[in-house]
Amino acid sequence: MSRLDRCLSVRDFEREARRIMPRCVEGYVCGGTEDGASLAESVRALGDVGFRPRGLRVVDQRSSQVELYGQAYAMPVGFAPTGFSAIVMHECDLALAQAAQQAAIPFIISGASSVPLERLQQATGKRCWYQAYLPGNIERISRLMARLRKAEIPVLVVTIDTCVGANRENLQKLSFTVPFKLSPSVMLDGMRHPRWSFNVFLRTLLGSGIPRFSNLYEEIGPPITQDPPNGFRGERDKLSWEHIRWIRENWPGKLVLKGVMHPDDARLACAAGADGVIVSNHGGRQLDGCISPLQALPDVVAAVPPGFPVMVDGGFRRGSDVLKAVALGARMVFTGRPQLFGAAVGGSAGIRKVTEIFRSEISTNMALLGCATLADLTPDLIAPLRPAGAA
Repeated sequence: MSRLDRCLSVRDFEREARRIMPRCVEGYVCGGTEDGASLAESVRALGDVGFRPRGLRVVDQRSSQVELYGQAYAMPVGFAPTGFSAIVMHECDLALAQAAQQAAIPFIISGASSVPLERLQQATGKRCWYQAYLPGNIERISRLMARLRKAEIPVLVVTIDTCVGANRENLQKLSFTVPFKLSPSVMLDGMRHPRWSFNVFLRTLLGSGIPRFSNLYEEIGPPITQDPPNGFRGERDKLSWEHIRWIRENWPGKLVLKGVMHPDDARLACAAGADGVIVSNHGGRQLDGCISPLQALPDVVAAVPPGFPVMVDGGFRRGSDVLKAVALGARMVFTGRPQLFGAAVGGSAGIRKVTEIFRSEISTNMALLGCATLADLTPDLIAPLRPAGAA
């Protein structure tokens, strides 16, 4: 039986991926920041919520379809932006974009990705969203937006939780740096993982050379072994609500803010003219000690007008996890690590299988909950598994 056949769940894919990836790559993909508290809480909190299913409901004609920004998607799952995915699979960004298109779900291009966004747009019928790491500099923002308009990006996702780089102690210990440096320990790590070295490292070098910062700014940047112009995080600590209002006035497409964890920020996003928010703690990779996105979700939903799209990411590994978020008011759930696990284990086929696992689990669990459509997923179908304050 192949590795791909053995993987029946996202966690199966994670276990297999950890065996394949070098320790430094595993640390980047799987790790959090500092003590990993935010990452652990994102996953743990999903277990604090349980279902109250209804019986004798007619569910033979189920549909998990959701409409968002004029597009009909097959299920309330999308691919979150995942930077530096080239370290998991050769041209991983392209494989993710194509898999998302085939599954009829949204895909967000990461500003830290390596396949040019124009190529990704061409390969998917110009349906990719784009996630920006913006500096607090209107002139630089304007130049990037001109590129995005030319590429006909329909949804601009501005990340608001990366004003400075986080304290990634685990990566320092593994000699994984941005820009990437090929240290002796990293080289030895690769030698101990020959499958990754041949299928990812050598294939990438021979096929397209060292990956580049292709989508960070208004033009394709240098290789990931060099600092991009203005630095990787230059002037991000100057980004403010004033810049968001300027973007709204000058961006013709949809505008979404990612990294909203406080209801007041959700209100400010609405006031600034945003078209949606993504509740996110950046996969536990920025501020450590955060509450989980699922815990933050209800307050954010309550803070915005009815119908305003609230999305969420962070820690989702099962179709049942997705349905919990939908019942709490999420329009869309974005996943990041699951599809990277799939890519590491089985390439494009692995990504497609992870997507199918989510689709199948969502369909099955909707039936068991007594829900024929996503509109049937109401808050009364879930409840805390423990009383408030219980240990």
